[in-house]
Amino acid sequence: MPLALLALAIGAFGIGTTEFVVMGLLPEIAGDYGVSIPSAGLLVTGYAIGVVIGAPLMTVLGTRIGRKKMLMILMGLFVVGNLLSAVAPTMGVMLAGRIVASLAHGAFFGIGSVVAADLVAPDKKAGAIATMFTGLTIANIAGVPLGTFIGQAVGWRVTFAVVAALGVVGLLGIAKLVPALPRPEGAHLRRELTAFRNPQVLLAMAMTVLGFGGVFAAITYIAPMMTHVAGYSDGAVTWLLVLFGVGMFLGNLLGGKFADRKLMPMLYASLGGLAVVLALFTLTAHNKVLAAVSIMLVGALGFATVPPLQKRVLDQAHGAPTLASAVNIGAFNLGNALAAWLGGMVIAAGLGYTAPNWVGALLAGAALLLAIWSAALERRTPVREGAVTAAPVPVHH
Repeated sequence: MPLALLALAIGAFGIGTTEFVVMGLLPEIAGDYGVSIPSAGLLVTGYAIGVVIGAPLMTVLGTRIGRKKMLMILMGLFVVGNLLSAVAPTMGVMLAGRIVASLAHGAFFGIGSVVAADLVAPDKKAGAIATMFTGLTIANIAGVPLGTFIGQAVGWRVTFAVVAALGVVGLLGIAKLVPALPRPEGAHLRRELTAFRNPQVLLAMAMTVLGFGGVFAAITYIAPMMTHVAGYSDGAVTWLLVLFGVGMFLGNLLGGKFADRKLMPMLYASLGGLAVVLALFTLTAHNKVLAAVSIMLVGALGFATVPPLQKRVLDQAHGAPTLASAVNIGAFNLGNALAAWLGGMVIAAGLGYTAPNWVGALLAGAALLLAIWSAALERRTPVREGAVTAAPVPVHH
């Protein structure tokens, strides 16, 4: 794999840390600002909405800029947002910092996905995308647990200052390792928009919203669920997040490997398994051992959907994949925002901290139905898979 993929993975590590670390610190942040945990959950929703908006916006701006320069600008924006969060005097300013950081997320992964896919042979594209996303999954093994530990030990503001420093490392890595790639010939907004005329692109994005939303319905409120229901201590949340990260890492590798062979069967298995595990999590959350196993499985099955869903969009948007790829990253986060909001709603309604698991199971089940429908439509009107090679492209939380 080219060294440029390492640089992309470094950037993904920083972005993944800031995206997920807030979930382990919700009780501390809520206590500091004097708000409820569901209200603090808006920091997750706000970040996700920022990704949804920022993904197409920043990608459109990036069509006029070289890809390496755009990636560096995005990492700079990420650093500024996290520094703002670290010093935020009020919940409103904290939310603003989260949104500023989130504007970089979608375009970074969107552009990065296309770049990764364009650096390797056609039969290794999903694997290259998975390599970039390895940074995101390792963030959940190392970055997020460490950030949670730091936040609980010396204050959550220190965590966000450290995350900003990670962003600086990512920026330097891109400057050093990513080649100065030229803009693709013929790259313009009108051409990129043509991808959205394909119903299969829209169906893939809907699967992304619902499928990964299922993961976030449960994981957003993992800290209160584990401490109030499973009986874990606050400190145990750190290693539980490590388990979630290990699951994400393994699921990402498996998803990338099998998506290059049997993309749709991989989606059926991961989405179906995710729906089942989330439904069972409502019961297993009451047992420490089973809860820990469930958290790891949610991470594995949830992230096993990422490489195949991202490659599916690239395949179906052949010839104009950059904007579609970035918007699909926004779709992941739209699912995150929807799920975090729905999870907070059912908790606020008095249904308990395990209720978001049912929300997640329903979302994942709906994504599975869409995958089956998409494949049925494709059998009627076959579309070339692997057509992502039709033009030189860049891409993507």
